[in-house]
Amino acid sequence: MSDQDKQEEIDALERQRIQRRREHMAAMRRRKGQQELFRRWAPVIAVGLAVLALAIWGLVRLIAGPKSSEMPKSSPSRASGKSVQLLTARGKNGLIMGETPGGGTAPGNDITGVPSTGENVVQGSSMDGSQNVEPSEEGIGQDIQEPETVPFTPRITEHVVGFPEEGRGVYSTNGVLMDAESGEVIAVRDASQRINPASMTKILTLLVAAEHVEDLQDSFVMTIQITDYAYRHDCSIAGFGVGQSVTVEELMYGTILPSGADAALALAEYVAGSQEAFVELMNQKLEQLGLSDTAHFTNCVGLYDEDHYCTVYDMAVILKAAADNELCRKVLSARTFATSVPSEQQPEGILLSNWFLRRIEDKDTHGEVLCAKTGFVNQSGSCAASLAADSEGREYICVTTGSMSSWTCIYDHVELYQAFLK
Repeated sequence: MSDQDKQEEIDALERQRIQRRREHMAAMRRRKGQQELFRRWAPVIAVGLAVLALAIWGLVRLIAGPKSSEMPKSSPSRASGKSVQLLTARGKNGLIMGETPGGGTAPGNDITGVPSTGENVVQGSSMDGSQNVEPSEEGIGQDIQEPETVPFTPRITEHVVGFPEEGRGVYSTNGVLMDAESGEVIAVRDASQRINPASMTKILTLLVAAEHVEDLQDSFVMTIQITDYAYRHDCSIAGFGVGQSVTVEELMYGTILPSGADAALALAEYVAGSQEAFVELMNQKLEQLGLSDTAHFTNCVGLYDEDHYCTVYDMAVILKAAADNELCRKVLSARTFATSVPSEQQPEGILLSNWFLRRIEDKDTHGEVLCAKTGFVNQSGSCAASLAADSEGREYICVTTGSMSSWTCIYDHVELYQAFLK
């Protein structure tokens, strides 16, 4: 067989593989669409049944008439001062304008969904921002408490659009691109759908560890339980051996750059004593970030679990919180990091690499990709969360899942940044 025949055979096999992958992704999209349809209509049906039950109950009460003991007594009442008009219109991509992905009203938008000037309106405040609090006997002479800080929240406006379809297009099944400063969502695709974050989970692992670690040069001795866990679950690893002493700093870089499950599990045990206790801290952090209604994690490495989930909106908020942490940003932005821990292949120390950052750095993104973390499980396909800055230094967050391969995932991010960054 000639070299040309061999190449043609290889090309044919590659085309068959790509076609099978596309058929698999199409089936995945159909299955996700059916699940989304059920999730969308189930609450409507439940509300309809509840309204019907209330109507029947009211009709029965009307026919029977009120008992004397149930006659209402007249008493003064105070209006709550809040009249909210129900939203009926939906914007592009089925998203309710003026609401956050979790269902609350987005900062900087009025209740009708038309973008405001960008100033947050606080209930009980005057237009100039001064507090307009009705005094009470108990409150006289007391200082007004400052409101709690509102977590960073994706903000949907009338300007949101879908992902590019022309040219190469974007293959990922779910994703969001948003302004990292204002939270304004620029482009989306099925961003409210529940996904398994795979190894993007490790962004939260890093953030929680960074908030609890005091000494980066403190060490942890790698155990056989950790290496066995990573082997049993076919996890990617940094390559630390049993009995090796690894610094906390090296564990952080090992968690992110090569997506090392061994490093992530070691961080969890170092910080909390066990993975289970560390996961409790992770879920507490999700609650602090305002994500507990749509996100819940069961492990620190990103293994698939039905109860391990979030949305791409949630992952964007997690990456924003990590990027705002100086230590986390340093780790997430590193292309390479050399450890002092030797291995059989690298006796001078292990060279860790963030391949997403190294592979995307020579692509035209109309700026620079600063931070990134990838992931993969069969149920989510290839996924990634990245943060980039445009030519003027303004930062953006991109999260995608459901891509066919790691390279396709990278080019999806390139495509989005090219389309929307200045």
